[in-house]
Amino acid sequence: MTDLNKLSLAEARDKLRAKDVTSVELTEACLAAIDKADALNAFVHKTPEIALQQAKAADARLAQGNAPSMCGLPVGIKDLFCTKGVPSQAASRILEGFTPEYESTVSGNLFNAGSVMLGKLNMDEFAMGSSNETSCYGNAVNPWRRGDDDTALTPGGSSGGSASAVAADLCLAATGTDTGGSIRQPAAFTGTVGIKPTYGRCSRWGVVAFASSLDQAGPMTKTVRDAAIMLETMCGHDAKDSTSADIPVPDFESMLTGDIKGKKIGIPKEYHMDGIPAEIDKLWEDGRAMLKDAGAEIVDISLPHTKYALPAYYVIAPAEASSNLARYDGVRYGHRAKLEAGDGITEMYEKTRAEGFGAEVQRRVMIGTYVLSAGFYDAYYNRARRVRTLIKKDFDDVFAAGIDAILTPATPSAAFGLGEMTDADPVKMYLNDVFTVTVNLAGLPGISVPTGLDAQGLPLGLQLIGRPWEEGDLLNTAYALEKAAGFVAKPGKWW
Repeated sequence: MTDLNKLSLAEARDKLRAKDVTSVELTEACLAAIDKADALNAFVHKTPEIALQQAKAADARLAQGNAPSMCGLPVGIKDLFCTKGVPSQAASRILEGFTPEYESTVSGNLFNAGSVMLGKLNMDEFAMGSSNETSCYGNAVNPWRRGDDDTALTPGGSSGGSASAVAADLCLAATGTDTGGSIRQPAAFTGTVGIKPTYGRCSRWGVVAFASSLDQAGPMTKTVRDAAIMLETMCGHDAKDSTSADIPVPDFESMLTGDIKGKKIGIPKEYHMDGIPAEIDKLWEDGRAMLKDAGAEIVDISLPHTKYALPAYYVIAPAEASSNLARYDGVRYGHRAKLEAGDGITEMYEKTRAEGFGAEVQRRVMIGTYVLSAGFYDAYYNRARRVRTLIKKDFDDVFAAGIDAILTPATPSAAFGLGEMTDADPVKMYLNDVFTVTVNLAGLPGISVPTGLDAQGLPLGLQLIGRPWEEGDLLNTAYALEKAAGFVAKPGKWW
């Protein structure tokens, strides 16, 4: 059977159960697709030997019956997740040569369920970026193109390799992480589905830290059903992560009824921003109509502190990054600069960090160190934390008033060309996160669903924001939106 790599997780799972295919066959199809897709630069550490070994073990487990849903399904792992015995670099030179002796909890959960790891995926360095242009491996490339134009486009960031690989059918699904939109924005740019669960739903243990109070892992998949299947396996309480929630994980897939009659969907007026492209506005309007036709009640709401979210985020996230990245000093692991005669420990730290960190990471570390410094801590960091509390209260008030989910655009544009924004003011790049950062600041679940194409044939996504811990309900609303939108477009193969 050909094109096994084009199957969704649900389709592949059902074929494995029916013994129509084996995990080895699925894995070989994906490995063949990966080997022909170097132009996308999505996979940066290929692990075919591990994949085939895991696939054979999965087939043996499937033969015994009663295997978990993810058993035998080939996936890609973002380079931010530590994987035992496999390079885990967070796309940074400073972690060159680092091979962990332990497994992140999330990847461990997937492997315990019988999932197959095809390799590690490209990303922005330390997950800092919105276009996958800060990676030490070079840019990941979006499989989509603008009509007949062969300009290389961004797959979004920071989970750009994950988004590119799923959209190009190199793997059936992939892990991503989301600190300010790094799952949802790339999903929107590539016509895939990406969910950031409630903060604390997935363990952060073994995931290289960017901003500890914002980071959250989640799945990037071809469909909403696939997101439900994979998320359930990734979730769960972990005593090794003090922020992991000890809350039962429901069967998310069983909650996908598509029935949203009587659900109240909020439309925040603050997301109607100046300069928003007409295509994004129309997509949002169409999304409202689709949900209304499905039986939901559309309610205009206000989230008054939205305009302060981006500045608050770009104080809090760099501050936490500055603290987290202090450990990369050339002493214990990773890159260490070559020293000259007379150099002491100060010169070793300075040279190592200057060589190891890219420009964007250096920029954020310096901003973070500045806002945490004496004299500025209250003016910037504490003020940003107070704003964060107000943003969370906005959402709490709206949900307390009976709103079940909130519909917004996922991104302010379709995918842009690689290099088109990097030479400009960095703030322009940061504006890509304008619709997504509020969700991280408030710790809420959010999902991006592909719902249309722009005039140049590029995918566009809508975001749904849910109540805390109610991913099942959010996925069901997303499922209804996905069914109504009927998005089935795929990128034309050029790579």
